[in-house]
Amino acid sequence: MNFRILPLLFFIPSYFIAQENQNTPQNLDEIIISAQRIEIPFSKESRSIMIITAEDIKLSPAKSLAKLLQEVAGLDIRQRGTNGMQADLYIRGGGFDQTLLLIDGIKMDDAQTGHHILNAALPLDIIERIEIIKGPAARVYGQNAFTGAVNIITKKKSPDHLSIALSGGSYEQLGAAVTASSNFENSNHLMHYSKNVSEGYRYNTDYDTQNYFLKSAFNTQNRPIEVLATFTDRKFGANGFYATPSATDQYEETQTSLVGVTTRYKKNNLTITPQVYWRRNQDLYLYNRQNPTGYRNLHISNKVGAQINGSYLSNIGITGFGVNFEKVFLSSNNLGNHSRTITTLFLEQRFKLLNDRIDLTPGVAMSYYSDFKFHAFPGIDAGIDITQNLRAYANIGYTYRIPTYTDLFYSDPTTLGNDQLKPEEAIAEEFGIKFKKSAINLTLSLFNRDSKNLIDFIKTTEDEAFKATNIRSLNTKGFETSVDYRFSMLYFDQKINFGYTFIEDKIKALDLPYSRYAINSLKHQFIANFRSQLIKNFSQTILYKYAVRNAGDDYGVMDISLNYQKKNFDISLSANNIFNAEYTETNLVPMPKGSLLFGVTYKFD
Repeated sequence: MNFRILPLLFFIPSYFIAQENQNTPQNLDEIIISAQRIEIPFSKESRSIMIITAEDIKLSPAKSLAKLLQEVAGLDIRQRGTNGMQADLYIRGGGFDQTLLLIDGIKMDDAQTGHHILNAALPLDIIERIEIIKGPAARVYGQNAFTGAVNIITKKKSPDHLSIALSGGSYEQLGAAVTASSNFENSNHLMHYSKNVSEGYRYNTDYDTQNYFLKSAFNTQNRPIEVLATFTDRKFGANGFYATPSATDQYEETQTSLVGVTTRYKKNNLTITPQVYWRRNQDLYLYNRQNPTGYRNLHISNKVGAQINGSYLSNIGITGFGVNFEKVFLSSNNLGNHSRTITTLFLEQRFKLLNDRIDLTPGVAMSYYSDFKFHAFPGIDAGIDITQNLRAYANIGYTYRIPTYTDLFYSDPTTLGNDQLKPEEAIAEEFGIKFKKSAINLTLSLFNRDSKNLIDFIKTTEDEAFKATNIRSLNTKGFETSVDYRFSMLYFDQKINFGYTFIEDKIKALDLPYSRYAINSLKHQFIANFRSQLIKNFSQTILYKYAVRNAGDDYGVMDISLNYQKKNFDISLSANNIFNAEYTETNLVPMPKGSLLFGVTYKFD
């Protein structure tokens, strides 16, 4: 027997025990998906969407957003270090700049490089839920939603409290966090500060991170105005992160901030949501941290934007509309100084037929880029309630990605950008079914994506530098399925989840001897998650992840977390990679073997 299959035996007894216990219902169905103009309950969506709730986050062994997202089938998080120091986000085989991250509906894409998408990852303590949208989403969100989007919804009003958290563990990990919430007659405020440090799990993988977060709502008795401000500061050793594995002394510092102001107007059937925001990212890279005057890159990107989203309910259904204006600035000692203006118009219409059993939602996004001119990307979603418990859906849409400034202008002795690059484009289709009855929730989806003009760095002789080129055509197809089952055992609620994704990539043959970006999707991805409570105040989670990449690499990783909650105390113990699996996720950077992290939180009421 393949020993990688042995961890599944942890889950099999739980499954059969579940058959003998009474089901308990799930509570996700009526959650409204936030980052859309047409607000639709989760149960009526005609797309592949998953929600990670605050309860899921609390019980997870993950202590960073990157690790948390690795628990979702169809998502491929490739880390170069621990605690999400530098991680790339992929959905269904797409590239690291083909997935859009949003915070409370604000797009966090970075014009410099897609490697900075997860720089803005928030502490898990202040996240209310995470909405994961898989498949083509350009007509809903605009560029970068090539293969999907992840929207982080932060917590809103909560009772007055102050909590202090301390943690420590393997590799000299130390952490401290303070979270406070206060409510007044006409406003409420949520504040958070945290700091995490580690000496690293091998040479030059140390890190020092700080997170600041503030969310305030004013004029709460009339028309609330929400103000969001975040700042993340990261300093970390980058052993083998970007160059060859032998480049062991690389170092990086990143600072990412976001300020956003949002309000909402609602009168009769019309809803309008205006929003203004400013995102800033600073990236300092040293090839050798012991020689800071040597090879050094400093990039500073700023994006200021304003958007108005709205919806109108009429006899023909719900009309969604929006306009988004952004101005992007880049200052870089390597890429140069650049600016870009982006204007995007959105329009969609949701129709309901046959006593609301069938829904159709056609829509289009029309974008104008000051350096890439005009693009229009239509799409349509369709769904049908076959029975009370069974729903089928399908969607098709065009999607795209504008080259980053790194693609266009980067230059070093081995790599050259190309200012003649075209946007990447694709047409993607999906068909799926959703079944829910009592405590069983099952989804199955088939997907296909035909991409063209994909950017790769290539050369024809060994002595040349790699040059960015629109060279690849790629067909990506596959399927994914997930099963959630909730049950009661020993008077407590339990939950078990299985997820599986299969991806097949077919690349147009290239007559090129040297190519930098090999397609290395997760051909097979299996995730099993058992969250249980057997004793009062005590809960545990067992998580198993098994992956096989196109290149043939395979690995299985098991994590376990234990939680004890008593009055105002919350005590946790997380054990990661308990079987000491040896594996890499990207760039031949070995991931850490088994580690422990102990945490305690005290809440002052």
